[in-house]
Amino acid sequence: QVQLVESGGGLVQAGGSLRLSCEASGRTFTTRGLGWFRQAPGKERDFVATISGSGSVLYTDSVKGRFTISRDNAKNTVDLQMNSLKPEDTAVYYCAARNERGSYYSTSRDPAQYAYWGQGTQVTVSS
Repeated sequence: QVQLVESGGGLVQAGGSLRLSCEASGRTFTTRGLGWFRQAPGKERDFVATISGSGSVLYTDSVKGRFTISRDNAKNTVDLQMNSLKPEDTAVYYCAARNERGSYYSTSRDPAQYAYWGQGTQVTVSS
């Protein structure tokens, strides 16, 4: 069975940093895109960042210059380094893996293109 498990969430002050990590097991995702989404209470699950199997990256505008997504194919993991955190970054963060037939090269912000999801990790940024 496929499992994606996020870690690294917590409570930080505005301007601080956190590094989220997602470890996948049960299947190798080295050729597939991996992404991060987030969901604040009462809101839709929003795209944050993704990295393709080939290493192409895409970020939502609000996190550009602050967040960095990376992957380690040897470990089957994807990380999200979050710097200069803002209170509006507060949300549950989910990692996700692309569908089996997803492109090796292209990135997608569409959650429908992601077949596997973690349970989420809470990130809270205080003001």
